Amino acid sequence: MLGLSKKDAGLLIVVALLCLFAPFLLNPFPEGSAMAQFNGGYPDLMQRLVIFGIFAIGFNILFGLTGYLSFGHAAFLGVGSYAAIWMMKLLTMNIIPAIMISVLVAGLFSLLVGWISLRRSGIYFSILTLAFAQMSYALAYSVLTPITGGETGLQPKYTDPRILDGALPAGQSPRANLFGLDMKATTQLEVGDWVFTFNAGYYIAAAVMLIAFYLSMRIFRSPLGMMLRAVKSNQQRMNYTGLNSKPYTLAAFVISGMYAGLAGGLLVAMDTQVGAERMFWTASGEVVLMTILGGAGTLIGPILGAGFIKYMENIISKINESVLEQWFAFMPDWMGDFMVAIVYPFVGKGWHLTLGLLFMLVVIFLPGGLVEGGQRIGKLFRRKKSEPDTPDGKTTPAE
Repeated sequence: MLGLSKKDAGLLIVVALLCLFAPFLLNPFPEGSAMAQFNGGYPDLMQRLVIFGIFAIGFNILFGLTGYLSFGHAAFLGVGSYAAIWMMKLLTMNIIPAIMISVLVAGLFSLLVGWISLRRSGIYFSILTLAFAQMSYALAYSVLTPITGGETGLQPKYTDPRILDGALPAGQSPRANLFGLDMKATTQLEVGDWVFTFNAGYYIAAAVMLIAFYLSMRIFRSPLGMMLRAVKSNQQRMNYTGLNSKPYTLAAFVISGMYAGLAGGLLVAMDTQVGAERMFWTASGEVVLMTILGGAGTLIGPILGAGFIKYMENIISKINESVLEQWFAFMPDWMGDFMVAIVYPFVGKGWHLTLGLLFMLVVIFLPGGLVEGGQRIGKLFRRKKSEPDTPDGKTTPAE
């Protein structure tokens, strides 16, 4: 199906079903219940899950296949965002031109950065990409302020000269759309005590993510993917055979940068404002964590890692001291206060501490990330099914 093997096609269908039913899967608890705060089925979070999934998928093409670790991919995310916002300010609020220009500009910028950075490998390559990202952030934050808006950032205004759109009434805010369909258009379904939210922007972003995931599958299974794995396995030996590895690594770098630009364009399509903070080094580190946590070099791992981190960022960070006091209200006062004091540093503003501990555990015990954890659980169940039914657990030879 679509040039995919049966296994890959099945994986694509699973991801599509997860995207389709995400409003139900992310809202398992009824509204008003004590556990409702763990529901994640609201538009902003669902959009970020799939958009940063695209970001991580693209990063995985570079890091997972070639082993080249970039600490500068936030630059391409930010460049794509700025390109998209200017397209919305000058041409139209339709997201199609904005997304197309974000991918193109990010691709050209990544071509320049990759051509320079790929002259080195290992830690020197990583440092070069980090330097480019920080230079890009500094330019956006304090140097190119007429273009980037500096510290305050950019957003569309009704006074912007959009060529293809008609003039807006004074004071009306421009809204991103897809041929008239508002990205913020939302419908709610109430089933008993449950409320499920369906957002147009989320499903458009999810459709783009599925296309991006499909393309990454084709790249992984293509001759290009095989050459990139050879680079990761032993680049020096590959060069000794007479093959020049630089065009392949540069291609992977540019494709990865275009994925980041696509994610940046979608961020603007969902929330029409851009700031320089998207280019800061912490955003580059975040996509590294997503990829490693999910499983570098795997197909679905980056999506899982992105979903896990964004869920923690939006849900665990909202748990404050009053919520913890409600959780432990059934305990004696002294014990409840003790539990609140123990748990509080790991939630709310301290959610990064929880993420760091989980990341350490994954790296130590599951080097292959969450995907390896799922594979181990699957093997465990298959082993139990294959065990004989004899009482002593021994097999008897066939006669």
